[in-house]
Amino acid sequence: MHPMLFINLPVADVARSRQFFTGLGYSFNETFSSDNAVTLVLGENQFAMLTQRDVFDSLHPVQTADASQKECVVCLGVDSRECVDGLVDRAIAAGGTVGDTDDEDFMYGRSYNDLDGHSWQIFCMTPVAAGVSE
Repeated sequence: MHPMLFINLPVADVARSRQFFTGLGYSFNETFSSDNAVTLVLGENQFAMLTQRDVFDSLHPVQTADASQKECVVCLGVDSRECVDGLVDRAIAAGGTVGDTDDEDFMYGRSYNDLDGHSWQIFCMTPVAAGVSE
C-alpha cells in the first residue's frame, strides 16, 4: 500500500543526532539530507527525517509538541533478543536514556529515548507470533 515511509522528527542539533545514530550502527541517505535535516535509514524505503527544530516548525501550522509530551513512539522490529539488547545498549552508551522493557510470551522489547527525547522501542517477535513456523 505504501511503497515508502518517512517519519519526521524535530531535533535540536542535526550533527549531534547524526553522530548518535551513527554510533548505533545506522546509515544515512545523503540524497535526502541537507544542513537542516538528515535522513536516517531504518530499512528498505523506510526513513526517519531528523530535522532541525526551527525548520520542522515551519513545515506545519501548529505548535510542535515538546518531546516530554510523547508525540509518538517509533517501534522497530529486529531479528532476535540479542539484536534488541545490542541496539538499546549502544543507545544508552551513546547518551540515550533507558526506557521500558517488555518481556512477553510472544514478544521481547526494550525502549530508549534519544538525545532529543524521542522514544524508540526495539522489539522482536517469537517465530509463532510473527507467523513463522519453527
